[in-house]
Amino acid sequence: MQQLKRKIKVGISIGDLNGIGIEVIIKSFLDNRMMDFCTPIVFGSSKVASYHRKALAIKDFSFNIINNIKDANPKRANLLNVWKEDVEINLGESTAIAGQYAFKSLSKAVEALKNEDIDLLVTAPINKLNIQQNENNFIGHTEYLGEQFGDEPLMIMQSENMKIAFVTGHIPLSKVSESLSK
Repeated sequence: MQQLKRKIKVGISIGDLNGIGIEVIIKSFLDNRMMDFCTPIVFGSSKVASYHRKALAIKDFSFNIINNIKDANPKRANLLNVWKEDVEINLGESTAIAGQYAFKSLSKAVEALKNEDIDLLVTAPINKLNIQQNENNFIGHTEYLGEQFGDEPLMIMQSENMKIAFVTGHIPLSKVSESLSK
């Protein structure tokens, strides 16, 4: 008898509420074939997602709204309501509120990863300066993940034509050569 393979649960932080993250997330899951590979769980707010969906004039998409990861539907793009309060959205603008909720999404997703409720984490783009208005020690996604997991993180970016792995943290370009050991 063939054993059914469990699909991986992919946690996705929502990124900057005023940025492109939510648009990229929604447009990625317009293609239902994505659900053949994983069970996506977006850490955010149904109100924020609805605002973006309407701003993009996308009518043929909706998230499966959940309040517990265990309720995720493996055949749908799921959105875990991390907060329920109304949040002011100003598309394209840099605000401390956008940073506060981007960090809330990221920290809840990291908590789920630590608890093994999700198998991996994808992070939507953030504005570090927005987050730093509320979280003074925040340097970036990569450093935050290293701090949370007590290890040296590696940032990887991939497209069809290119794979990039960063071997240094956020340092000036003039310091890169002296930071490399090989």
